[in-house]
Amino acid sequence: MRIVIVRRIAQVFFLLLFLWFCVASTFGAKWWQLRGWPVNWFLELDPLVTVGTILSTHTIYRGLLWSLVTVVLTIIFGRFFCGWVCPFGTLHQFFGYLGMRGRRMKERRAAHQYRKAQLIKYYVLILFLVMAALPIGSSVSLQTGLLDPIPLIQRSVNLALLPIVESVSRPLSAAPRQYEGTLIIGGIFLTALLLNFVIPRFYCRIICPLGALFGLLSRYSVWRIGRVNMECTHCELCETACEGACEPGDKIHISECLLCFNCVDNRCHKKYIGYRAEESISGENTAPDLGRRGVLVALAASAMAVPMIRLNGGLASNWHHKLVRPPGSLTESEFLERCIKCGQCIRICPTNVIVPASIEGGFEQLWTPVLNFRIGTSGCQLNCTACGHICPVAAIRPITLKQKLGLDEFAEAGPIRIGAAFVDRGRCLPWAMDTPCIVCQENCPVTPKAIYLKEFYNTVRFGALKVTKVTGNDVEVFGEYLTPGRYATGDYFLARADGGAAHPCIRIVSNTGTGFTLTEAPQFKPGEHIDLQVKLQAPCVDITRCIGCGVCEHECPVSGLRAIRVSAENETRNTKNSLTLERNRV
Repeated sequence: MRIVIVRRIAQVFFLLLFLWFCVASTFGAKWWQLRGWPVNWFLELDPLVTVGTILSTHTIYRGLLWSLVTVVLTIIFGRFFCGWVCPFGTLHQFFGYLGMRGRRMKERRAAHQYRKAQLIKYYVLILFLVMAALPIGSSVSLQTGLLDPIPLIQRSVNLALLPIVESVSRPLSAAPRQYEGTLIIGGIFLTALLLNFVIPRFYCRIICPLGALFGLLSRYSVWRIGRVNMECTHCELCETACEGACEPGDKIHISECLLCFNCVDNRCHKKYIGYRAEESISGENTAPDLGRRGVLVALAASAMAVPMIRLNGGLASNWHHKLVRPPGSLTESEFLERCIKCGQCIRICPTNVIVPASIEGGFEQLWTPVLNFRIGTSGCQLNCTACGHICPVAAIRPITLKQKLGLDEFAEAGPIRIGAAFVDRGRCLPWAMDTPCIVCQENCPVTPKAIYLKEFYNTVRFGALKVTKVTGNDVEVFGEYLTPGRYATGDYFLARADGGAAHPCIRIVSNTGTGFTLTEAPQFKPGEHIDLQVKLQAPCVDITRCIGCGVCEHECPVSGLRAIRVSAENETRNTKNSLTLERNRV
């Protein structure tokens, strides 16, 4: 079988395997859901994830040891991952193939020529790695996930493509997924693919920092592609389909070769191009010619990048209250040292409340996981710890239910708080509008409940009435026209305007346009002034019990800006944000 056919089979296999793992990153126990599938395997094979986290945290997560396999095989065979395994690279190659169909030989040769712009990806790699390694203050910033192809395609499939599929067909999750900011995520993904119609493998050749890392490793590869015979006629057929634009017929740029084998298999009819454990006869460019000036500029930009994005004080007093992180998240500075923005925790969340952060909280937080309790099917469920167990870099720690709920050996530490709920009395129905509502208190899942009720009576608007007639339990009044049945809910009462002690409040059973029927006969007299009152149970939050699960905010009947909202105050992971003196002393 031809080597190109074998490569295409491998590419299709790994692309389908990757997509399957994305589908299997769904909470549940069915065979197509998360039940032992190694859904993080492609992320763990990515050496840029490993190098970035080692530089930023000086530790390595156990699952990332898989990337050593990729590194060793690259040193032996060259950039096989880009040409044979990478699912994003496979899509680029397919779209590049579509863009080249019907083009003349001269146009194909021009499209696959080496360009100086291919050095850009090495500067991008320097930028990201120096940001991860150079401490500014007490922390660094890991931003490789913005352009690293594996987190990028993982994020795009998880947050844009699969939700689209679920919206038009049977959902893979309990309900169709919704996320904020997916237009930008999907737009970047689609733009990267469409650029292949301009330059084949545009992203791989010019932008991809992972490709740059493999390019640096491949200069040491044992096996490599190159000319094996000096009798080459310079027909340049080998360069009409070179995926890496590495000029195999000339002095090959070995760091750009993707091992597509197009030059070896079906372009060089006289077999002047080969794959062997020897250098090319026509010579090799073993390392990218970055130039001292370019490297210095990249280093200077890296050194300035972290302090510039921290000028907003996002890790100090100006921290953003809407950055409610999933339970088990590390402190914000440590979180930003680890999170690769892959979207795995967002995808696995069974209630769809974990969403990608927007630029609102600062550039560093872009596409990191935050909780939005208005979206999805509920708040953060008490019996769920899925996000911590799927995170490939432990930015969200894997915790147990006992640890999350503060049970048994964790009782002294208490439950993990991800934030605290606050009542907006200007929007709350009982507090602001004299309308009975106890939805948030009823749905609070904490035991004892973190939301309690204050009971009081308020005279409704236009509720000052005058008695005209009393017959048994019926009272006729003079005043505003009454909507029939409006006050028959059991929450409305009649009381003397002077607050008399005898029968101060009597419940209304029903009402007409001019009178009421009460539960008992009142002692009102004709001509006496009475008040139409509503019994209200206004919600208040016990900050010592609230864990910030957000169920109350999700269920609040006030549409738009909820009357009760959760913010990151009082979160366990950062005692500086505490609202209680006990925790501030820790």
